[in-house]
Amino acid sequence: MTTVTAYIYPKCSTCRDAMRSLEAKGVRPEKIDLFETPPSKEQLRSFWELSGLPLKKFLNTSGEVYKEMNLKDRIPRMSEDDILELLASNGRLIKRPIVVDGKRITVGFKEEQYKEIWS
Repeated sequence: MTTVTAYIYPKCSTCRDAMRSLEAKGVRPEKIDLFETPPSKEQLRSFWELSGLPLKKFLNTSGEVYKEMNLKDRIPRMSEDDILELLASNGRLIKRPIVVDGKRITVGFKEEQYKEIWS
């Protein structure tokens, strides 16, 4: 059986909804608190490559830290490497939840996407 890892923030209602959705599909992920143990730059790079998404999709653009750091204006001028470094430095900057099993990945939570990928 493949290990599924979910990077979540336990107090986040979206993360709780996503975990309920996974459990309803019979998926029991290993949960990692994104704020206490953010993924490393290398892990984030592998998630990004696996996802096929633009790197900016990994940013929690609605979060306080993103806004406080004025990242909306800074990100377009940053290298991919610098963005990955920034994400790894503060789990609050990462869009959540990230659910990954090494072959599949979802960033954020949309029930339709979870049905398609995790059922």
